[in-house]
Amino acid sequence: MLCGVGGRTVAEAQANISYEEYLDWCKFRAKYGSLHFGMRVDRAAARGIAYYLSANSKKSFQMADFSPYDKALVDEKEGSIDEAFDLFRSVAKHGQ
Repeated sequence: MLCGVGGRTVAEAQANISYEEYLDWCKFRAKYGSLHFGMRVDRAAARGIAYYLSANSKKSFQMADFSPYDKALVDEKEGSIDEAFDLFRSVAKHGQ
């Protein structure tokens, strides 16, 4: 578990962590996001796509538009795959 920090299992880590340390981790996660590597890559890619599309189209996009696994950022409405391809086609035509 976390390279032995706090214990070798989740139960050991929970038993060894203090309340103050837990609050520090909560602040860290609120500021920097998930510690999960895949989620960090997903958010970085979503941020890049949103920036690129916002700069090259008339619409404004947010990171949450392209980060479906980050439940804190995603709204309830889901788009279809056809809407996504139409969006990319319109940006590609605009960039030519």
